[in-house]
Amino acid sequence: MADASKTGQDLILADKKYLFPAVFHYFSQPLVLDHAKDQFCYDADGNAYLDFFGGIVTVSVGHANPKVNAAVQAQLEKLTHVSTCFVTEPQVRLAEKLAAISPGGKLSKAYFTNSGTEANETAILTARLHTGASEIIALRHSYHGRSALAMALTAHANWKLGPALMPGIVHAHNAYCYRCPFGATYPDCGVRCAQDLEELIHTSTSGRIAGMIAEPIQGVGGFITPPREYFKIAAGIVRKYGGLFIADEVQTAWGRLGGNWFGIEKWGVEPDIITSAKGLGNGMPIGVTMAKPEIADSLKGLTISTFGGNPVTTTAAKAVLDFIEAENLRQNCTQVGEYLGVKLEELKEKFPLIGDVRGMGLLRAIELVRDRKSKEPAAAETNQLLEKCRDQRLLIGKGGLYGNVVRISPPMNIGKGDVDEFAARMSQALEKL
Repeated sequence: MADASKTGQDLILADKKYLFPAVFHYFSQPLVLDHAKDQFCYDADGNAYLDFFGGIVTVSVGHANPKVNAAVQAQLEKLTHVSTCFVTEPQVRLAEKLAAISPGGKLSKAYFTNSGTEANETAILTARLHTGASEIIALRHSYHGRSALAMALTAHANWKLGPALMPGIVHAHNAYCYRCPFGATYPDCGVRCAQDLEELIHTSTSGRIAGMIAEPIQGVGGFITPPREYFKIAAGIVRKYGGLFIADEVQTAWGRLGGNWFGIEKWGVEPDIITSAKGLGNGMPIGVTMAKPEIADSLKGLTISTFGGNPVTTTAAKAVLDFIEAENLRQNCTQVGEYLGVKLEELKEKFPLIGDVRGMGLLRAIELVRDRKSKEPAAAETNQLLEKCRDQRLLIGKGGLYGNVVRISPPMNIGKGDVDEFAARMSQALEKL
């Protein structure tokens, strides 16, 4: 083998020299990855890492999926780019598919972009144009992207760079039951966090809102999972005051939560607008804003996304959806996800460092605390755990306002054997810690 370690070190030095410092790494010594296949990533030395983070909830059907890659390669030879000034079959076929699988089949128009950030920008613009109002409600602990507007919607100090305020955006309490902002306990609380939306509208807005944007399960927030009543109450209040309900499904869509195509369906809510990205392209850059026709038609005038909806990315996305359907991966997320949840609960029983286990399907998290009674966040220990997992050749993610949540989001086509391997490696890492 060639001197891959030297090559890796050269890349690390070049990374520091030529990239903005805002591009961060989880490890004290950056990990250089060379290639990947299925549920494994390989470093420059050929070491295999079990990937249980999936490129931040993006690798939905496995690395280098042969069916997706074959569709992309065929399209590359046919038509790569012409912009949205022209009609192309891949974009139209993907839009048709999305309309068919949307909640109730009612969000039948799509606007394609390159990322979740752009999808959310489009959703907010559309809601404001449709309602004639401008004020938007977002949730505390939320994350909606890296543009100026998306960072203003985001409610994490660490993810707000520069001036963090923007007129017309207010933040409601989220349903963080493990750390209830009201000091209450579900279900005796009456879902007070959702009911509080009405007072927020009366006290922090003009009383006429454009809408509310919310992640069904908060991603960067640490896979915070609301109780079953939360979104029905929240959406009802928002609509009472003239607003639209926008589901940010950048991390929760495409069956990852099990059973349904979209995460918000788990709460029995039909949104007015859905945004998504990430897993739709299995690594190809794509974003989409889906809306009911009467809402989508509010976005009039000359607007274009140069690369949004290009033939290659839309071909990839359609192939991803076809693969999920053909392989019954939504059901796999239910079954294997439940098994993963059991394994995480077993780890919690064994290791007092784990204070909470939460999530749905193949979107799971463990929150680390120094003491279960005080719930003091174990941020330093979380960083150490990531290093120990790297030693065990296991890739996981991190999140949470306090940096103490381990995020687990493997490809949707893993099996129970992969979960067993994950649990064994995670247990070894926790023991080392």
